[in-house]
Amino acid sequence: KGKVFNTLGQILNEPEAESEVTERWSIHRKAPAFDQLESKTEMFETGLKVVDLLTPYVKGGKIGLFGGAGVGKTVLIQEMIMRVAKLHEGVSVFAGVGERTREGNDLIEEMAESGVLPQTALVFGQMDEPPGTRLRVALAGLTMAEYFRDVQKQDVLFFVDNIFRFTQAGSEVSTLLGRMPS
Repeated sequence: KGKVFNTLGQILNEPEAESEVTERWSIHRKAPAFDQLESKTEMFETGLKVVDLLTPYVKGGKIGLFGGAGVGKTVLIQEMIMRVAKLHEGVSVFAGVGERTREGNDLIEEMAESGVLPQTALVFGQMDEPPGTRLRVALAGLTMAEYFRDVQKQDVLFFVDNIFRFTQAGSEVSTLLGRMPS
């Protein structure tokens, strides 16, 4: 927590802290058996009244925030990260797929200013990196979220931003392999 990683798990914001990384997990792990999945439905209270009323989230569920550029998706994500850190004492994992350097840097600075960076793990694959790297950022973030959930027994809020750039990276990889993108 409180660190910024690349797809390979290398710490970017504190290179001297690289020795702190004691465990490495594969990003390609088997899914849990169906009978191990939890079937109860529990609402996740974000603390944002309009979100809780109009689009309630289910713990363990998935939701997408779609909108044009500059409408406030990232602001909403940051607010939710802050609420999870402060209200639920949980951890948030943010996977920035194809982020521009400026966007990632602004996000890190805003998280540090608001005091939620210590309760957040961020993994980035920037737009100038190869498509294979960008494609694996979401999987690296998911692996981090599973670690916090399974090993540290914490509530985890996992974000992937930007899903379009994730699918774009997959399309680029397919094209490079000479296969039809799906």
